[in-house]
Amino acid sequence: MSVLDPVTNGARRQLAHALRSKVAGDDARTKAERIWGAEGPRWFTPADPIWRVHADASMFPAGIRALLLQSLHPLAMAGVAGHSGYKGDAWGRLQRTSEFLATTTFGTVEDAEALIARIRGIHERVRGKAPDGRPYAASDPHLLKWVHVTEADSFLTAYQRYAVTPLTDAEADQYVDQSCVVAEALGVVDPPRTVAALRQVIEDYRPELESTPAAREAARFLLVHPPLPLAARAGYSALAAGAVSLLPWWARRPLRLPWLPVTERVLGRPLGGVATATVRWAMHDPDDVRRRALEQRGAAS
Repeated sequence: MSVLDPVTNGARRQLAHALRSKVAGDDARTKAERIWGAEGPRWFTPADPIWRVHADASMFPAGIRALLLQSLHPLAMAGVAGHSGYKGDAWGRLQRTSEFLATTTFGTVEDAEALIARIRGIHERVRGKAPDGRPYAASDPHLLKWVHVTEADSFLTAYQRYAVTPLTDAEADQYVDQSCVVAEALGVVDPPRTVAALRQVIEDYRPELESTPAAREAARFLLVHPPLPLAARAGYSALAAGAVSLLPWWARRPLRLPWLPVTERVLGRPLGGVATATVRWAMHDPDDVRRRALEQRGAAS
């Protein structure tokens, strides 16, 4: 063991703790022990593409990309602006989303179904009118599908760009198909089951997308004014640069984001890659609950 190992491991643990406390909350360890340690059947296994994608550090830039895309649908954005409190409780919203993804991907079927039922109940109460007067409801299958396809596309796109070993074409199709399990349980009707179908559904939504003040404000909040201390902003900005570099060209102008292919190729994507690799390094913390749970489960099988 080198002299630097204790220092390196200490830095890794410190970064891992900081990331988990932001993404999963101060009770991150308790949540992880419940999700990963619970006994019972699960929808997915560590060999499945959806498990590999959702466990990877590329989910950090992927999440930013998904939120930027989702904001372009005026009814979906109206629901977020009117009910989520994303500015006043940005980390709380992220932690609830993180717990949902972890529970439905890695947790038991019983826990996943209970959480989905709770979310569906919340969706039934989220209703209102957009600034243009159109009504919206979070339980609307059409809006649920938009949220689903932007997440699936963002998670897959970021993984294929930043993962150590990207999925094969067949595995990518399997990922999209597996993502339908949770989507349909939430109320999405006829979700796309291949990468080609996923991209086509997103294309079909494009006539409904708009550059609204709420969308542009959300983009500024995510990219320019995140609720972070100065010391953490450089790392977050690198992740955000990586997220923006993965946006389709047609999403840039409505959000007032520049389309600079050369700059993003030589700066944005490399920055995103370095930041994602740093997060991945921290996530390999020897004290990681999920790793111990998997090892114990493997030894018992």
